[in-house]
Amino acid sequence: MKIAQSFSRLGTESAFEVLAKAKKLESEGQEIINLGIGQPDFRTPQHIVEAGKKALEDGHHGYTAANGTLELRQSVSAHIKKMYSATIDPSRVLITPGGKPTMYFAMMLFGEPGAEIIYPEPGFPIYESMINYSGAKAVPMYLSDKNNFSFNVKEVLSLINDKTRLLILNNPQNPTGGLIPKDQIDELAKGLEQYPHVAIMSDEIYSRQIYDGNKMPSFFYYPKLYDRLIVLDGWSKTYAMTGWRLGWSVWPEQLIELVTRMAINSYSCVSAANQVAAIAALDGPHDFLEDMMSKFNKRRKLIVEGLNSMDGIKCNNPGGAFYVFPNISETGLTGAQFADKCLYEAGVAIVPGTSFGKSANDFVRFSFANSYENIEKALEKIKNIL
Repeated sequence: MKIAQSFSRLGTESAFEVLAKAKKLESEGQEIINLGIGQPDFRTPQHIVEAGKKALEDGHHGYTAANGTLELRQSVSAHIKKMYSATIDPSRVLITPGGKPTMYFAMMLFGEPGAEIIYPEPGFPIYESMINYSGAKAVPMYLSDKNNFSFNVKEVLSLINDKTRLLILNNPQNPTGGLIPKDQIDELAKGLEQYPHVAIMSDEIYSRQIYDGNKMPSFFYYPKLYDRLIVLDGWSKTYAMTGWRLGWSVWPEQLIELVTRMAINSYSCVSAANQVAAIAALDGPHDFLEDMMSKFNKRRKLIVEGLNSMDGIKCNNPGGAFYVFPNISETGLTGAQFADKCLYEAGVAIVPGTSFGKSANDFVRFSFANSYENIEKALEKIKNIL
């Protein structure tokens, strides 16, 4: 068989490889504490589960519109209005099986040989993978722990040229947990007004995981950019619904028909019953979110203080998501060596920084989406092996 050459440019998401290694060790009888995978360790709230079950019982078994049911798209529009006072017509909303299809569609729409796409590094690995797959040149926008994984706006704008098609942002960030403050997003949005040929994809999947009383600096606050703005969000992180495979995105009017056609050509539509559950999530009670974030905040304090108490480790305090991205260079190990040592000697699964970009050789990612007790135990085990 002869495989298309483009597949040689396709990357992967290493967190799942770490998960596979951890599962193998567990199957061999070893106790493994998994701080590698980025998924809330909470159950989906019961009212959402009940809505999904009722939808099945009520006969929601068939195809839906490829862009999602009108009822769900209206619910997303109402959610955006409530959160950001932004008016988005439901016709611009696309319901997807998770967040990745939005990334895939954006790269396929704008990426081709000769084009350039700017993406954050360290960053979610699928960005670079899909840019390379499209044939475009991947241009990294480097994030540094020295300024809490934010960026210099002038440096970002200096990366733009006449070949630039798309700028990707992720806020709050995976893998760093960094939160780029609103004043910097304001400055960037203003600067982007000078480059009308550049589309923006703002990945806001962690929009409800923000700490210290800060508000989400969403790109919905910049209507002057709406004609080239793609916003990615969804249910996975906020509602502990990773396995439900539900995402939503907002697209410019001139692109929504094209991406809907891509949906038809790939997955047809999202599960009908899951879309009913998604409405229950957006429209229903949100008390559970306060409880979830309170627990995440306690774990955040524990893991940051615990890692900073260890020789050779420097850990920033994340402003969002549920990750920390410590610099471990002073241990004398690379991120990959440190991650292996943690897994095979301490029984703690984490992800090496190079999974998120070549520049992150001195870093590792910890997810604190695990219990307080397990994080305490993991920190003690790592301290012992160091």
